[in-house]
Amino acid sequence: MHVVAIHGWREETAKLVQALSVALGCTIFEARQRLIGGGPAVVAGFADPHRAQALAAQLNQGGIATLVVDADLVHGGTGHFVVRRFELGEMSLRIEAVDGQSAEIAYGEIELLLPGTRVAGQTETKTTTERKFNLGRTILSGGIPLTKTVSRQEEVTTEERTKFLYLYAGNRPQVVFRQSAMTYDGFGAAMKMSQELNFAFLTSELRRLSPRAVYDDRLQNRVGQVRLLGPAQNPETHLGLAAEILAQSLLRTRSERIPE
Repeated sequence: MHVVAIHGWREETAKLVQALSVALGCTIFEARQRLIGGGPAVVAGFADPHRAQALAAQLNQGGIATLVVDADLVHGGTGHFVVRRFELGEMSLRIEAVDGQSAEIAYGEIELLLPGTRVAGQTETKTTTERKFNLGRTILSGGIPLTKTVSRQEEVTTEERTKFLYLYAGNRPQVVFRQSAMTYDGFGAAMKMSQELNFAFLTSELRRLSPRAVYDDRLQNRVGQVRLLGPAQNPETHLGLAAEILAQSLLRTRSERIPE
C-alpha cells in the first residue's frame, strides 16, 4: 500500500482547506480536521502507486506539500538496523545489530531522534470459580451449612507498552533501539537497575551528545500517533510507518532551513 501524507504548511488558510477538500472529495469540515496540527498527516492510501502519485500531484498543485511512502517496504523492515548492543564513545556511537552487523556513527552525523511507544492491547476471557453459601439447600438439610459452586466469565483487557527510539543519520539505514531487545552493558558502571531506566538514560545521553539532532516526541502518545496516521491506520501495527513519515517530513523541513 502507498500512503499519501501532507505536511509542511504553516497556516490553515481557506485556500488550503478548499484544495484538500476537492482533492479528497470530502467536506470542508473534514478537510479542516486533517489540517489541524501542521502535519504530517496521512490523508489516503492506495494499492496502486500511480493513484497515490496522482493525488500527490493534485495536492501539490493546490499548494500542499506531500509525501508518498510505500508502507509495505516500511513494514518489511528492509535495511533497518535493529540494535542489540551499543557503546557510547567519546565522539561516536558504536552499535551492533541483532544479525551481527556493526556500525559506528559520529554524533555530529545524527539528524533525528524519534522516541515512540507501541501500546498493544489484548483481551481474553477468564473463568473464575467460587463457592457461595446456599440458603435453600441449608434449610432442606436441617440447618447444616451447605454451599454451591458458582462460575462466571469476564473479559479482561491488558496493555503492553513497548518503547522504541528511531535514529536517522544521513544516508544510513534507520537505526531502531527497542527497550526490551537490547543489552545495556555498554554503559559499564553507569548501567541502571532496570530496562526502563537504562532506556531513558540512553535517550537522554544521545540527546546530550547530539545537540544538533532534531528530537520529536509526538510518537510517544496515542493522540500524536492517530493525528499523524489518520483513522484508517492502526497505531499498534503501523508505528514504524508513522516514524518513517515523520522522519521524511522533518528531514525535508531541516534541509529547507539549512543554507547551502
